[in-house]
Amino acid sequence: MHPALNIMVKAARRASQIINRAAQDVEHLRITPKKYNNDFVTEVDKAAEAAIIEILREAYPDYGILAEESGLADAGEGGKDYQWVVDPLDGTTNFIHGFPQYAVSIALTYKGQPNQAVVYDVVRNEMFTASKGGGAYLNERRIRVTKCDRMEQALLGTGFPFRNFEHADAYLGVFKDLAKRTAGIRRAGSAALDLAYVACGRFDGFWEFGVLPWDVAAGCLLITEAGGLVSDLAGGDSHLKTGNLVGGTPKIFSQMLQVIDGHRTPTLQA
Repeated sequence: MHPALNIMVKAARRASQIINRAAQDVEHLRITPKKYNNDFVTEVDKAAEAAIIEILREAYPDYGILAEESGLADAGEGGKDYQWVVDPLDGTTNFIHGFPQYAVSIALTYKGQPNQAVVYDVVRNEMFTASKGGGAYLNERRIRVTKCDRMEQALLGTGFPFRNFEHADAYLGVFKDLAKRTAGIRRAGSAALDLAYVACGRFDGFWEFGVLPWDVAAGCLLITEAGGLVSDLAGGDSHLKTGNLVGGTPKIFSQMLQVIDGHRTPTLQA
């Protein structure tokens, strides 16, 4: 295992201790709305993020950090090309309601591209890891995307628009077309886990509009290292910038892009 990945696993496990402890007493948590009314942060998000950053900083003090709750911290002279991308609790709304689908997501990017990845399902104790060029793993077992190549047999994951509804009509058009053509669509509420599920074969594909880098940076590497493909809506590589993402097993990925292309508006090009 890559040395940085070892540190990321350690940080994710430390965060999980905080999250699991708090899950026993959710009704007493202090919950604060963020910029959008249906987007929340709890003291658990902040405590878990602080614990993650402490461990990462101790091991790699020069690396930059982009974290959901604390924002951007620039890199030192020795680590300008490297940045940690941290979501301490992806699926906060699920966590608040006791819905057991949430995860810790940590990526290490090099020159803007994911290089190491951890997505840890703290409820099921499933640790997804990947290193660029080294494959993807679930609890140290190698994982691959499915060999599904027919849309009518595919099970897809998605995330509903909830921060910004500018492209809601386009999204619903895509949803309707894919719902008619596939075996089913699931919306579980944690993009990090959805992407991990594509990587390990539980989903054949995934799409969402308006995700943020900390939601998906780790999951994108999991998919590509598991033999899948990830892109923006036009098949390009701007998904971490635009927040519009499609991923899946190669044949399903290409068919999803074709469906999405029919619903892209002038303001939803990538």
